[in-house]
Amino acid sequence: QVQLVESGGELVEVGGSLRLSCAVSGRALSRYSMSWFRQAPGQDGEFVAGIKWNDGTTHYADSVKDRFIISRDNDKNTVYLEMNSLKPEDTALYTCAVNRFGVIHIRAAEYYYWGQGTQVTVSS
Repeated sequence: QVQLVESGGELVEVGGSLRLSCAVSGRALSRYSMSWFRQAPGQDGEFVAGIKWNDGTTHYADSVKDRFIISRDNDKNTVYLEMNSLKPEDTALYTCAVNRFGVIHIRAAEYYYWGQGTQVTVSS
């Protein structure tokens, strides 16, 4: 059983920065990939960024490219999402998820394990 616990979400002003964390326990991650998704009220969830655990390959949604950085810490079994130049449209519940086959998918259905999410609110 894999457990994911997100943290780091909070209220921040436009143009500010945040770093989200997703701590993973319960299974070795070397063959997995991990991604961040977000969902704003009344909207569909969307892929934000993903990383392959074995080689660190990353992929970003166009909406966050050049502003967000996803990374991992092998020793801590933790994935991070550094968010810069935040905009009001980044306001959402951010959730991390694990793909067991090591592929970065943009479809949420391809992910098996999910955390509970952490709320990010960007005030204008």
